[in-house]
Amino acid sequence: MLVWLLLSVINGSMVHTFLKHRLFYENPRYIMFICMVINDALQLSLVTALYVVSYIFRKIHASVCCFLIMTAVLTTRSTPLILAGMALERYLSICFPMHYIHMCSVPRTFLLIFIIIILTATPPLTDLLITVVHQPLSLFNTPIFCDHPLLFRHPSIYYKNCVFDGVYLSFVALTLLYTYCKIMLAAQAASTGLASVKRARNTVLLHGLQLLLCMLTFVVPSLQAALISIFPRFSLEIRYIFFLVVYIIPRFLSPVIYGFRDEQFRKYWTRYLSCRGKTVSRVRPVLQKGNI
Repeated sequence: MLVWLLLSVINGSMVHTFLKHRLFYENPRYIMFICMVINDALQLSLVTALYVVSYIFRKIHASVCCFLIMTAVLTTRSTPLILAGMALERYLSICFPMHYIHMCSVPRTFLLIFIIIILTATPPLTDLLITVVHQPLSLFNTPIFCDHPLLFRHPSIYYKNCVFDGVYLSFVALTLLYTYCKIMLAAQAASTGLASVKRARNTVLLHGLQLLLCMLTFVVPSLQAALISIFPRFSLEIRYIFFLVVYIIPRFLSPVIYGFRDEQFRKYWTRYLSCRGKTVSRVRPVLQKGNI
């Protein structure tokens, strides 16, 4: 809970900095970044809520569990696609600087975010439809332990999600690899602006690291179940360790990638953090007769 509170304060200060300065929400790069920050904050809050509920109440109403799980799945699956969009923005800014303004306009950025929401909302919605068709509606009126396999029980849901995750994670990985190779080629051919090319290359590398951490989300359930079956006495400790590694640690990378590495955003962000809680004293000018 303390880690969640700390990250919530960091993410909230970033969103406040973004909204207070017009130059940020007119730039596609920062729009994608703040979309990532908001998505990470929602995901962390939902996953933490599910984790705490599983410890305190054990069982909750299935309809409430359904809403929490579907929203958590949507935000979890949005992260890799947002990473791919941010990598493409860096690729276009480096490799097509003359056409960047037309290719990465603000309306197109919002259109991309809308497409990402539609793509990531499709799997949880189909999970719900399959469950409604094959399970009695009374299931949603019963208390259950809030876990995805326990709520969405039909076998076809598991195989459908495996296919979807494999396809879209492969797409994101190929996108990051392609943009990184193109930026590397631009770095070798660049005679000016080499520093910006290096920063873009390092940013895509950090996106790749974040993607690897995001992919753990889809591997951990089976690995966690195997470890719990071997060490049933340490089931709570195993769940807690995986929760920290998979859901908490990746949330630290978004502030690092743009909050600290981006000079322009860091300037306004640190100015906001340093001025928090300070009172501003207003000085009234005194008009002297000798200066008239």
